[in-house]
Amino acid sequence: MAINPYILAFLLTVLLGITSLVLLAVKGSELSRYVLKRLLIMVPTIAGILVISFCIIKLAPGDPAAQKFGGVGQATGGMDAQKGTEQAEKRFREKYHLDDSVPVQFGYFLKRLFTLDLIYFQQEKAIWPDMVDAMKITIGINLVVFFLIYTLAIPIGIFSAAYPNTIADRGITFTLFVLYSLPSFFTAELLRIWLCNPDQAISFPIMGLHSTNVPDQFFPWLLDMIHHVVLPICCMTYAGLAYISRQMRAGMLEVVRQDYIRTAKAKGASKRRVILVHALRNSLFPIITLFASLLPFLIGGSVIIETIFNIPGMGRFAFEGVLRREYDVVMATLTLSAILTLAGILVSDILYVIVNPQVTFEDGN
Repeated sequence: MAINPYILAFLLTVLLGITSLVLLAVKGSELSRYVLKRLLIMVPTIAGILVISFCIIKLAPGDPAAQKFGGVGQATGGMDAQKGTEQAEKRFREKYHLDDSVPVQFGYFLKRLFTLDLIYFQQEKAIWPDMVDAMKITIGINLVVFFLIYTLAIPIGIFSAAYPNTIADRGITFTLFVLYSLPSFFTAELLRIWLCNPDQAISFPIMGLHSTNVPDQFFPWLLDMIHHVVLPICCMTYAGLAYISRQMRAGMLEVVRQDYIRTAKAKGASKRRVILVHALRNSLFPIITLFASLLPFLIGGSVIIETIFNIPGMGRFAFEGVLRREYDVVMATLTLSAILTLAGILVSDILYVIVNPQVTFEDGN
């Protein structure tokens, strides 16, 4: 079996990272011991997630064989065709152990997972090429989304906290609440109606990542892709922007009421210095803790937005896998999401200790 080079590089990077942590832990580094301990805890956690997820998937009606062979014999030619289809389905079920018990099927899934032999059951081919392509698209889009969310939300939150209960603050608060309450599918459909009319002065493509007639050159290709992803990025940004802004404002308002802020003001520090130098660092604590919940979206993507705009990312990849009962596709996506969630929690804890000197790694043990 030919292993995808991206997957091989990822596994080698993980192995190198774990080896480095073990060596550092032996030397007694507090950070490395903490990280190594958390990584060891992740192993049974991920195992439990895999077991529960696989059992839930198996509870759903239908399976890959039913999806592949259901109704084929009746549609193509009478009793002989139906008998041949039944025999083919029987061989298919025996080949992939679909009639075995759930623990046995889970064992074969783990074997395919650890040997990187996850497949599309219906097409009987590896999922890695399509999965890697989908990951590239979703990670690229979501990195832009996260960059926009944080670069816009933090200044908005700081401004609202610096001028609380003013007309500007109330206007920002009202706008953010409206944005946060809008469902993404509703916003996506509105934008498609308003901004995807080719007769308008400002018009965006209705779906896809590229036009059919785009030149085979880098900059025209890049500009065409940017033109296609403007609306999806807007739909994936506004809710996170509204939420992070409100969290930033609440954190800043809580910090500016502290005694050391009053002391800084009493010493004659300017409002700008008080906000940016004394209050900003401590007000970032809630934003750091939210990092754990945002990191899985690098892989999971947005099922609704990717489906509406026909973007071949991880969200649509997983959704189509669910519809076709492709167990390996669904489990691979869930495994990556679980790993990223736990990694996000670990990174959040480490950043929290770095930002807040009052907290140590020993406190998290």
